[in-house]
Amino acid sequence: MRARYESVDQANLAREGQASTLRTRLGWETGDYHGLKGLIEYEDVRQLGPEDHNIAVPGPGGASLNGKTLYPIINDPEVTELNRLQLTWTPSAMLTATLGRQRILLDDQRFVGNVGWRQDEQTFDAIRTDFAYGKFKATYVYVDKVNRILGEERDWKSDSHLLNATWSVSEPLKLQGFVYALDFSNSLANSTKTTGAKVSGKVWASLIQLTYNATYAKQVDYAANPANFKVDYASADLAGAFDIYTAKLGYEQLGGNGVQGFVMPLSTAHLFQGWADAFAANGGQKTFVDGIKDANLQFTAQPRWRSTYLFNLAFLARYHDYEAERTGAHLGREYNFQATAAITANISALIKFAKFERDASVPRGTPAPPASRTKWFFQLAYSL
Repeated sequence: MRARYESVDQANLAREGQASTLRTRLGWETGDYHGLKGLIEYEDVRQLGPEDHNIAVPGPGGASLNGKTLYPIINDPEVTELNRLQLTWTPSAMLTATLGRQRILLDDQRFVGNVGWRQDEQTFDAIRTDFAYGKFKATYVYVDKVNRILGEERDWKSDSHLLNATWSVSEPLKLQGFVYALDFSNSLANSTKTTGAKVSGKVWASLIQLTYNATYAKQVDYAANPANFKVDYASADLAGAFDIYTAKLGYEQLGGNGVQGFVMPLSTAHLFQGWADAFAANGGQKTFVDGIKDANLQFTAQPRWRSTYLFNLAFLARYHDYEAERTGAHLGREYNFQATAAITANISALIKFAKFERDASVPRGTPAPPASRTKWFFQLAYSL
């Protein structure tokens, strides 16, 4: 059970958005029988107070599902649904196959994830196969349907293919390649093919553990998408961990040609480019027609302090600076803060803050950045 209060104060809207919701999940997984396992899980999301927020497809012209267009978007609709129903077969250590409605998290979820921050999780009706041989791993997924975070009305019919392969040469060097060919018959603008590569690893410098990642990808229109475009993506980050402290410097660049920006329709987008979700667009991914350059700096600390009813404390602070990739125009900046803790072995708490400040001095003739906004989140979760 996960209860959350979320508030949004957005500069271009007359009213402040608020939502108090409770998500409940109940599931059962069988034991292993000759390599076979079954799993079933239901999910229910309820409003605990007035629905003082808009539930809508993000982005310009996005349709409202509840008609509350004077309020900011908080996309947690009431829903009761079958969240997962899957059968997993593991005939050997080299092969695992999963059939049915399932959660899919590939790599860091930048391109494919479950949008786990929202109360209604994104799952996939799919066939997944995972291969492993020595230092080589590969995942192939055929997706028939995407069960998105806005309930069944906004699910996508899919004929998509996901391929991700990794060769772990050593701890300091891991090589990865991926192809995500997405075909959605009821969301043609999100039908894209993305091909890319990633290198990552960990090394030690005295008592400091350094972790690095670097990714490059190309994206083109795919299947029945009426547009004709080619945009690219690049990101890199370096993190240093010492004792209870970690500092991370990151840079991410999503290309844009003035009409079309790089999109990630299946991404867990809330993890990236700021928790204010200022750049959220149709499909839930974050994009901008002129592209986005996001330079960010993050600090985390995990104190060792512990008591009977408060432990596993963690604090995070992050700063983002945004520019348009095509023109170099400054779009704005964002501040993120978060504190988490365990109250008992079964109960956890979270406080989270995000503030996006739009740059008002964007040159005339260039697309305007999103409106400034401030968000607060308070959450309690109970699990068995």
